Amino acid sequence: MKVLMINGSPNQKGCTYTALTVIADELKKQGVDSEIVWLGNGAVRGCIGCSGCRKLGKCVFDDDPVNAIAEKAKSADGYIFGAPVHYASPCGAMVSALDRLFYSAGGYMQFKPAASIVSARRAGTTASYDVLNKYIGINNMLQVPSTYWNMVHGAKAEEVLKDEEGVSVMRAIASNMAWLLKLLDSAKGTPLEKPVVIPKIKTNFIR
Repeated sequence: MKVLMINGSPNQKGCTYTALTVIADELKKQGVDSEIVWLGNGAVRGCIGCSGCRKLGKCVFDDDPVNAIAEKAKSADGYIFGAPVHYASPCGAMVSALDRLFYSAGGYMQFKPAASIVSARRAGTTASYDVLNKYIGINNMLQVPSTYWNMVHGAKAEEVLKDEEGVSVMRAIASNMAWLLKLLDSAKGTPLEKPVVIPKIKTNFIR
């Protein structure tokens, strides 16, 4: 079992990365592998709604890390989406990346557990957390619970580790992720492996 964790911060080993390493350490203790993938600090294109990924099987834009992350996402068993707070929202690159990731590879992530985490010096955490959770909620994924909202505070990586409550929340995410992955693994090959899928009905407000 392996959890793919996306570090959406432009700072490769900053506060978001530190929170993800706390999760990775706890997952390892409970027998679950993980990989932290950095989105990078270069430009990340936004989705243009062209639907080209449905024909190609990947995003039409291939000049940033999104397609490489999508390939890893296809075989992962669980996911953690991590982003810093910028202007009371998740950093823009992470939102652009997740828009395209879920369009192009969302089908591979359905019915798998996921959690989102955010880091901030002070405010904007719950608003950012809500944004990231919407990707999980629209894609038939299992949202991993914790003991509080999934956030850490600190202006520097070392300050995150001083946020004792935030660290405990990250560890709880990891523990619950490991538990869900083991439950799902035990259901493989049985009628409980996946739910009865209800077809989506799409309507418009204006016709």
